Amino acid sequence: MVKVIASSLRKGNVVEQDGNLHVILTAENVHPGKGNSITNVNMRRISDGVKVVGRWRTVEMVEKADVDDREYDYLYSDGEGHHFMEPATYEQITVPDDVIGDQKAYLVDGMKVHLMTFEGTALSMELPQRLTFEIVETEPVVKGQTASSSYKPAVLNNGLRVMVPPHIGTGTRIVILTDDNSYVERAKD
Repeated sequence: MVKVIASSLRKGNVVEQDGNLHVILTAENVHPGKGNSITNVNMRRISDGVKVVGRWRTVEMVEKADVDDREYDYLYSDGEGHHFMEPATYEQITVPDDVIGDQKAYLVDGMKVHLMTFEGTALSMELPQRLTFEIVETEPVVKGQTASSSYKPAVLNNGLRVMVPPHIGTGTRIVILTDDNSYVERAKD
């Protein structure tokens, strides 16, 4: 365990509070106009999965656990969970649905992700920031709308719904941000 300042806590960090380990889901530093700055944290207790809210002054010291952050290859999903392999040692790890959450729509065979583990247990998964998918359903392209600032809904080949510019048609491969499902650009491949 290492003591760190509360304002440095980020998503995926593991902290010790009240004798239990917690993985941070969201962390936000709040600077009110008057008074001390605080860090608000939503976290999940590792032992039983209960979500907990933490609040510290930004200058307080917090116990941070040392987690193993490695790159893994996604293999497949089944009834047991989602299976990943560490490329150097070929060691496999199974990650349950509650750790992956709504990010499972992004998982594609062979994809490289970062898994944070503590004593052999997966705590959180970090996806690549940008991913490429194909549009399988959207409204037809209307001539003359290339410079419009409006967006139209589209369904990707992984089932996600995103908003795309009007000049993007069905069958086009696009790049999206995994943080908020937003359109970035047409894929260059």
